[in-house]
Amino acid sequence: MIVDQAVYRDGVRFACTDLGVELGRLAAGHSSGFVWIGLKDPTDREFDEVRDQLELHPLAVADAVNGKQRVKVERYDQTIFAVLKTLRYVESTSDIETGEVMLFVGEHFVVTIRRGEAAPLAGVRERLESTPELMAESGPAAVFHAVLDAVVDTYRDIDTEVQRDLDEIEAAVFGSGDPARSETIYALKREVLEFRRAAAPLVRPVGWLHEESSPIDSTELRLQFRDVEDHLIQVVEHIDTYDGLLTDVLSAHLTQVGVQQNDDMRKISAWVAIAAVPTLLAGIFGMNFEHMPGLGWQWGYPALLVLMVVICLSLYRAFRRTGWL
Repeated sequence: MIVDQAVYRDGVRFACTDLGVELGRLAAGHSSGFVWIGLKDPTDREFDEVRDQLELHPLAVADAVNGKQRVKVERYDQTIFAVLKTLRYVESTSDIETGEVMLFVGEHFVVTIRRGEAAPLAGVRERLESTPELMAESGPAAVFHAVLDAVVDTYRDIDTEVQRDLDEIEAAVFGSGDPARSETIYALKREVLEFRRAAAPLVRPVGWLHEESSPIDSTELRLQFRDVEDHLIQVVEHIDTYDGLLTDVLSAHLTQVGVQQNDDMRKISAWVAIAAVPTLLAGIFGMNFEHMPGLGWQWGYPALLVLMVVICLSLYRAFRRTGWL
């Protein structure tokens, strides 16, 4: 559906009653500014109306209609097409939910398409409208930068949350509190992988936006894109660190589990060996033979019990010395 639609002249918002008329005035030079259309999970019919008015490239349109595209920033004639992965951290489950934002940025228009709930763009339009001088100077490119900056800021927030979760897991594995579970470590590693898929492919396209070949004309805005790239690179470096640490933590945890299992098996084996002594002696002297040593001895039974106790105690002390018990 169309969430919002407006015309911006000199950075000031005006109602857009007829998209075709406004675009015609802008293209003819009868009016300055640009149109900003915001869509969320649009139907084919809603998107077809926008596509026909803006004359978008068919390849970019196909990607926008199908959704679930790889992260990229491409140029089609005078239009920039960008696909960004948006993320949302769920505090209760420590999960990272993924959404998608697509942008068409032209000379006189911006189209933002949101898919999924993980789209942190609620305040982007309001923030830009509060700085009309930026909108008037840079136009659609300012919107592109604001959306990209909001997405990367969300990555930085999630970076902080992942760091906190990793610290808790490390404390559980190497501390003396509640032990960590393999499922918890693997779940966080999977979320870090999802994080990487969203952030890492974006580094190169953002770098292109501040190079000499960039489609962005404003020198100041190129510097702003470079600042976004710096933040993004920092996040990606942290992600690589988290992935390596989680691999090491998981290996350490599995080693601890193996050591604990070995300790348990040694204790079980020691008790089985101790229990085998009275079982063996009782089994031998419990056989029904007429001629057996000690059958006529009145102290045979107490002596056998004493022998069992002595051997069992000796084995217990031996196992204690060796650390098996």
